[in-house]
Amino acid sequence: MAMVPWNLGAHRKTPSLHVVCRKKERDRDHFHPYKVIEITPPPKNLGIRCFPPNMQCGESVTIEGQAYTISSVTHRYQLRKGKYEPSEKRLDVLSTGRYILNLHLENLLEQS
Repeated sequence: MAMVPWNLGAHRKTPSLHVVCRKKERDRDHFHPYKVIEITPPPKNLGIRCFPPNMQCGESVTIEGQAYTISSVTHRYQLRKGKYEPSEKRLDVLSTGRYILNLHLENLLEQS
């Protein structure tokens, strides 16, 4: 799980969100915070979780004992002071059973 402290900068008027992965979630590899959304209608926010930086579509992850498969990985950037800076990393996930069912239905559609 990730800790989310609010930092108020002296020169900023709005609070900035700073996410830190807990020590037990960091092994030798660096782990990065991702916003995780289950996209099965209706979309469900699963919170901010720490994962390795090289997450890819089709990988399996376990969140709170539930198995999910990554449907898409999104890296968003924001233009600040003439430079694009990372602003959000997001994982769209489906339950593993739903992901396999969707693949099967897509194959049936292509064959017809």
